[in-house]
This record gives sequence, structure tokens and C-alpha cells, in this order.
Amino acid sequence: MVGSFGLSAYRALARRGEANLPAFDVPRPKGELLWIHCAEADAFLAVHDLAQRQINGRPGLNVLISTISMPRDQDESDVPFGGGIHLVQICDDHPDSVTAFLDHWLPDCCVWTWGGLRPNLILSAAERHCALYLINADTAGFDGRRDRWLPDVARNLLPLFAAVMVRTPAAARRLIQLGLDRNDVEVTTALQAGGQALPCNETDLADLAATCVGRAIWFANGVQQEELQTVLAAHRQALRLSHRLLLVLRPAGQLSAEDALAEARTQEFRVLSWDDGNYPDETTQVLISDDIRDAGLFYRVSPVSFLGGSLVAGRHGVDPLEAAALGSAVLYGPRVGRHLQSYSRLANAGAARIINDSAALGMAVSRLVAPDQAAIMAHAGWDVVTEGAALTDRITDLVQDTLDTLEGVN
Repeated sequence: MVGSFGLSAYRALARRGEANLPAFDVPRPKGELLWIHCAEADAFLAVHDLAQRQINGRPGLNVLISTISMPRDQDESDVPFGGGIHLVQICDDHPDSVTAFLDHWLPDCCVWTWGGLRPNLILSAAERHCALYLINADTAGFDGRRDRWLPDVARNLLPLFAAVMVRTPAAARRLIQLGLDRNDVEVTTALQAGGQALPCNETDLADLAATCVGRAIWFANGVQQEELQTVLAAHRQALRLSHRLLLVLRPAGQLSAEDALAEARTQEFRVLSWDDGNYPDETTQVLISDDIRDAGLFYRVSPVSFLGGSLVAGRHGVDPLEAAALGSAVLYGPRVGRHLQSYSRLANAGAARIINDSAALGMAVSRLVAPDQAAIMAHAGWDVVTEGAALTDRITDLVQDTLDTLEGVN
């Protein structure tokens, strides 16, 4: 490849600086490794969701997510890592840093999002025959200072991507201005977090549904200690209109299952522990489960769910798309942290409602456990969850085909 003057100037300047050599805490995992670069901070949850979907569809695959800066307020309770997903920060584009990064991770395939191209990193990856795809490209990703002063840098890098997908017609025009043929630019929807369909034990689902036939159920998931009184007060209010209503409550944070059970008993609710192997009977008013692995089960049987952590400052809360993906209407408080984008998408579509206190929560539960009301919100939630499905499927096909080809060569 013949480089331009601008690209040569960039590479010379990059070499003059001091390399910030990365220190890797973990060895490269064995087997296939997909590398996804998240260049846009606000897209991190969508990128994480994309990574998880790739792992779900290809046993043994590991995914490396690289970022320019670590996600805001990142902690393990908010976005889970492990299970094949690794996170690393890329600090600079010095040739020595690039070499160290690629030597350590040896990615088989790269999906680069948005823009903010790193010339040395992209060129070196291409020289190593790492397949490159650009997705979710936007005009802002190609409007930095370097892009304005050295547009030929992007002109030399864009042809290295085997597929280019943009999220707006304006972005398509921008990349065509930078030299791509219009037939090589595909306009798609924006990359969106889609919500994982959480698994559940089918036997438990059948048994719980049979036990609660004819009863309305609502699920309070991830309830913090400061929210327990609000949830129980809302349930008492809702029971006045729906006497057989069952609350399933999963405590989180500093609230233990034992404390939640004790408080419910103190308030004279008829309460059982799901984790002790108990099924609710006709008299049970509150069922408490501490096992996050059963969240998928309870979303499936609950037409409405309140998502905890949203009434408490400083908590990260629960991903609302997981509830919407399983047909549960969403109720939430005003403090949703990094999930703001997902809550806003659901609220704008009519699939989620914000509440501020126990009275509002109790009233909303009473209304939404009615099948017709819940169905309207569930349908709206499903539309949001599936909004970016075509793009995700397209990316998945590209990644799978690339890895299959490499597998055949090796």
C-alpha cells in the first residue's frame, strides 16, 4: 500500500512521542479471539451486548473490547466481565504500543465501531491479516482535528475495511467524500443494546406457572436496602385492588434475603423463600429469591417489573432491556445511571414508566398487571429490543464467516 504524505507525517510524529506500553493482567485466552474496538463512549453497553451475542453464538469464542477511556462508573455489578469477555484500554498509537498490543492479543478479526481511527493500529492489524470491519460509523467519528487537517489519512485507512456500515445517510456521504465508493458503504440502523434473553429452567417455569395460575405477579428486581420500604408499601397498596397479587422480590446490594424476609414478616406479609425450595400457595403474598440466575424465570411470569437501584443515588441499577426482552413492562425510578439510554428508549416507546415513590409504584402495578395494559407495553418493549436485530445479525454473519474461513485454513 502506498501511503500519502499526511499518513507518513502522522506516522513520523507518532514515533517521536513516548510509548505508553500496556501492561496486560491476563494472558491471551486460547482459541479464537474477536476484537471489538469501542471508540464512542456512549456506545459501550451496545458493544458489550454485541460481544455477548457473539459468544453465545460460537462456543469457545473470546471477545476483547478495547476502549480509548474506561467506561464511566464501571464496576462489576453494572456490566459483567469474564465468561469470555475481556476489557482493555488503548492509551496511544505509538508503533511500540501497537506492536505490544497485537503481539499479546493476536486477534483473529476486528470490528471497529464509530470512527476515531488509529492509523498505526489499523495498518499494523491489516499487515497481520486481521480481518477488519467498520460498523456504526458516524460523521462525528470522522470530524476530529486530524480528520480535518489530514483527510488523506482516513482515505488510506478506509479501504482496509472489508465492510463499512454507517448509521446515517450523512455518515455515508462523509465517507464517500473521503474516497470510498458509494457501493462499498452500507447504511444500517445504529448499533443498539438489544437485551439478552436471560435463560431459565423450563421445569421451574412450568411448575411456577401452574402454581400461580390465575394470579397476577409482579417482580421487584435488584431492590436495594433503601428501596425495600417503598416496594413493600407499594405492594400493600396494590393488594387492596388485587387481593391475590404476588410480589417476587430479589434483594441486591447491602440488602440480604434474610433481612428482606424478616422485614416482610414484621409487616405481617405472608412470605416465603424461593431459595429454600418453596413454591407459593394461594396465601403467599411475597416470594423472596436471592439468586440472580432466576431473574429470567421471574421476568417470564411477571407482566410488570420494578427495577431496583433506580430510586437510590449512586447505584447502577438493572438493565431494563433484559426485562423488555422477556415481555415484562418496566417501572423505574429517576436514578438509572449508565442505563439512561436504554430506559429512555423504552420510555419513549411506551414500554417503561418512571415512578418516584411507593404511591406511584403501587398505582402503576395495580394498572399494569391487567393483561391488556401489560400487553401494550410488552409489545412496545419488544419493538425496542429488536430494533437493531438486523444489524447484529449482519455483523454476526461476517464474524462467523471470517472465523470459519480461518478455522479451515488452520
